[in-house]
Amino acid sequence: MEVIRLSFDEIRELIIKKPRDFPKYSSSLLNLANYFSQATRPHIVGQMTELIKEWEHETSEYTFDSWREWYYRKRPEGISNAIEKIKDMLKNFKNVIEKIDDELIKKWVEDLVLTQTFIGLRFQEAIIKKLSLLTGKKYRMATPEEESKGIDGFIDDIPVSIKPETYKIKKILKERIHAPIIYYKKEKNEIIFDVSEVLRILKSQKK
Repeated sequence: MEVIRLSFDEIRELIIKKPRDFPKYSSSLLNLANYFSQATRPHIVGQMTELIKEWEHETSEYTFDSWREWYYRKRPEGISNAIEKIKDMLKNFKNVIEKIDDELIKKWVEDLVLTQTFIGLRFQEAIIKKLSLLTGKKYRMATPEEESKGIDGFIDDIPVSIKPETYKIKKILKERIHAPIIYYKKEKNEIIFDVSEVLRILKSQKK
């Protein structure tokens, strides 16, 4: 089997015959401005998958120029509205860049390298504290001896173990943890965790 790979830039040149021509870093900066301004969301530029299907149904000339002209007739304000939103966001970027000095850069780097590394190692404590606040129960973190048994902390007298969701698949490791497990998954800016097993035990203790 012979495998051929096509980059998006190659596809662009083969189909549209126009290379991407953006100054260095500008595309990344514009992508960021678009992300924050949401300038190319469907309510501004249209639902593109539906629009291109509509164009394909109406046209007999399947060229980029035909598609471009059809789009401007269908959504005459779409591109210009997106441009304005991106321009406004770039103005915000410019204002922020003027405020970035050595001290702010140092603060940001320390947060990335030191603070977030520490949080990444100690987020188990944050999960247990959050569960304590939600249930109104006292908590404590595990001792080194308890940690060696897979226990991360206690809610009242209930030991809890904190594991990633992928641990469910890795149970073939046959690690025996004699404690309810709180499963978590990391998303972009948050940790989502399942405390149903611990809550079930706490509820049963009330009976």
